[in-house]
Amino acid sequence: MTEPIGVVGAGTMGAGIAQVAAVAGRRVLLADAVPGAAERAIAKIRDRVKAQVEKGRLDADPAALDLTAVEIAGLGECGVVAEAIVEELGAKKALFAELEGVVGADCVLASNSSSLTPTAMAAGLAHPGRLVGLHFFNPVPAMQLVEVISGLATAPEVADAAAELAAGWGKTVVRSAATPGFIVNRIARPYYAEAWRLYEEHATTPAAIDAVLTGAGGFRMGPFALMDLIGHDVNEAVTRSVWTAFGHDPRFAPSLAQRALVEAGWLGRKTGRGIYSYADLATAAAAPAPAAARPRTVIEYGHDLTDNSKTQLRELIGRSLGVAVIARDRDDAAAGLPDGLLELPSGALLIQCAGATATALSAAFERPVIVVDRMLNPATATAIAVAPSDGCPPAAVAETIGLFQAGHLNVFVIDDVPGLIVTRTVAMLANLAADALASRVASEADIDTAMRLGVNYPLGPLAWAREWGTSDILGVLDSLDNWYRDGHYRASPLLRRAALSQRAPSGGTLLPRQSQPGEHY
Repeated sequence: MTEPIGVVGAGTMGAGIAQVAAVAGRRVLLADAVPGAAERAIAKIRDRVKAQVEKGRLDADPAALDLTAVEIAGLGECGVVAEAIVEELGAKKALFAELEGVVGADCVLASNSSSLTPTAMAAGLAHPGRLVGLHFFNPVPAMQLVEVISGLATAPEVADAAAELAAGWGKTVVRSAATPGFIVNRIARPYYAEAWRLYEEHATTPAAIDAVLTGAGGFRMGPFALMDLIGHDVNEAVTRSVWTAFGHDPRFAPSLAQRALVEAGWLGRKTGRGIYSYADLATAAAAPAPAAARPRTVIEYGHDLTDNSKTQLRELIGRSLGVAVIARDRDDAAAGLPDGLLELPSGALLIQCAGATATALSAAFERPVIVVDRMLNPATATAIAVAPSDGCPPAAVAETIGLFQAGHLNVFVIDDVPGLIVTRTVAMLANLAADALASRVASEADIDTAMRLGVNYPLGPLAWAREWGTSDILGVLDSLDNWYRDGHYRASPLLRRAALSQRAPSGGTLLPRQSQPGEHY
């Protein structure tokens, strides 16, 4: 395809798309409704490329980039026109209707919309099959991912051409059906939603939640810091849009606390205040538990220490310097306790989080219990969350803090909420990923790729489900669902099926028969 690329909209996203296309060697025609906006955007593109070249990050001649500012009427020779205008359906439909009167019959029309579907935008066009979603991520030059979205009318060859084009610009392409939020914005909702639920339950501070999800979960940014960066107005609007599109499904329900921030104008970094105050960045610092003495020993009942399938809790204890793990055969006092738990010198039990609260477990085992959150990798974690049962002796909490501090971990003691922080977040991400897979929104590989590259998750949620075990994920969700009973944590039927068949833990796929996104029955 040698025809020029048209881009309508010279804002952040449109200019980013134009830059990527021009650096890839394409002739780019840039249009914007605001007089002079396209010319200013082109000048900034050349400056950005020059800066990247000077830093040795790019091999290009800024002056040689083939970028021209035009009016809409000047896009007639384009083989592809991508829009990146205001996120409003009426405006986009009007633009595509106008473009149909300008471009040739073979021109592909693409939308960079992050939430509006090609199905809706193509309605009323003379040739709806030529319209496809081509969703880039911000900042476009740096972000690797592009979602190609097929609407009901999108011709397969048009989607293929869009995917080939983006791949030719050095992007990693995933395919999605035209459903609310596509892949990334649909599946990512729990990363924010679980943080807000913990906040609203006063489980701990936002800074602690961020610290645990980065230090234990391996996420690049905590959810509150990320929402402050994105802007709470933008983040809440996307959540509300997805929730509305899914008929007010409680799994996608927006947070009243976040809505209050939006109404107050505390939108994050761009206003100087969001969850954190940017006049005083020290307010964002997390405060882990103060130093405590480590116990010299812990007891492990009924678990083979040579077994390669040790729990994450047992792996963590292996990091704790100066703490000996004593393997002990079960006695009458330990009868009925599950494998893999540890007993502290005080007699309190340490149990890896499986969804139940510490207080519920304490009632069942008639012992004080401290639940320990899960993590991405026990060998590299830098933080951990723990929750003691109601009435747990302070000495047992201090032993727990000292135990994990001996393994060079920042310890965050939080309120006794089910699923703690990392465990509930990952379980819900896996749940919505399985739900999207069951609906044929995208393939299993594309879902995991999209979440790793689109929002920088350390592991794709379906891969995470396989690593932890779908039975474990399902157990967490069922515990949460039984506790809250509001429908928010209801498990995907596909995840329940996978847990029953043990398909995913054996290394297979969650879905027995893979299909193309948007396949209809």
